Amino acid sequence: MTRQVLVGTVPVGGGAPVTIQSMTNTDTRDAAATVAQIHRLEEAGCEIVRSAVFDMNAAKALRNIVDNIAVPLVADVHFDYRLAIAAVENGCRKLRINPGNIGSAARVKAVVDCCKMHHIPIRIGVNGGSLDKDMKAKFPEDPVSAMVESALSHVRLLEQEGFYDTVISVKHSSVRCTVAAMRRLHALVDYPLHVGVTETGSGEAGLIKSAAGIGSLLLDGIGDTVRVSLTGDPVQEVLAAKKILAAIGVRKDDVEIISCPTCGRTRVDLPAIAAYVNEHVRHNAGYIKIAVMGCAVNGPGEASDADIGIAFGQGNGVLFRRGEKEAAGPVQEILDRLVAEANQMLDKQ
Repeated sequence: MTRQVLVGTVPVGGGAPVTIQSMTNTDTRDAAATVAQIHRLEEAGCEIVRSAVFDMNAAKALRNIVDNIAVPLVADVHFDYRLAIAAVENGCRKLRINPGNIGSAARVKAVVDCCKMHHIPIRIGVNGGSLDKDMKAKFPEDPVSAMVESALSHVRLLEQEGFYDTVISVKHSSVRCTVAAMRRLHALVDYPLHVGVTETGSGEAGLIKSAAGIGSLLLDGIGDTVRVSLTGDPVQEVLAAKKILAAIGVRKDDVEIISCPTCGRTRVDLPAIAAYVNEHVRHNAGYIKIAVMGCAVNGPGEASDADIGIAFGQGNGVLFRRGEKEAAGPVQEILDRLVAEANQMLDKQ
């Protein structure tokens, strides 16, 4: 088990639930626009949010932002140690830096001392696309070793200052490189790990790469907080992260709806029925597993672990609980009963 840090009041590591992160893509200096986007992220289920701090005006805007949001804010800072200090002094709850590009040992110490004073953790974030020249030269054909060694060298800079309130991430646009680097790092440190695949793109391709990488690591027991990196609206990152965590059983805080891929036995419009169930069953009210199956012959058996489900024949439906038939009747009648009883189950939680 990793050690634990607190990001505001949100625990990361040490057996705490895996948290969901995202990053704003507004101009941080525009506090109103940034707050509005963070509110949308909060509503979607984001638990930690990060914003870029690229000049002093952005750092100063953090105070207004932090005062108007509920989730803890992480300041993403590169190169200028003064921005890191200003971000902490203006209320950020965590820093994301690379100590190696902050400057001299004295500047790293100044940032660390500020974080100690304000009880602010630091995430060391190493990306495969922005490795320093020395690491690239040392490992020209081995990005995994380059990322891990870079992360460890940055950790040592903080440890030399007596700082251990650290989270680490190593990310690459390659799923294979990301997973290999995180597995190696996990074996070497006990710091909490932030997992994600960087620069995955947008749409289906980005979702698949993120699910493959993040899912592989979480199934190995690696990862304390996650960010799905997608081009576009960051709300989609949060929704995708929730689905990944639910798919592998790491978190069960919403309804899980399973449905069969259909075959020649299917006699109903199953995609439309599954969409109807998804639309009418209450979400974010608890966890139950609902099965929507196309075939009344095999459906209940294949979905016997579902809390409640429905399967179909020619013009009729069968309602079942834990694989046992409960009722049968016309499709719409059984479908409405499924929705009603599923919502009743959620009401009792």
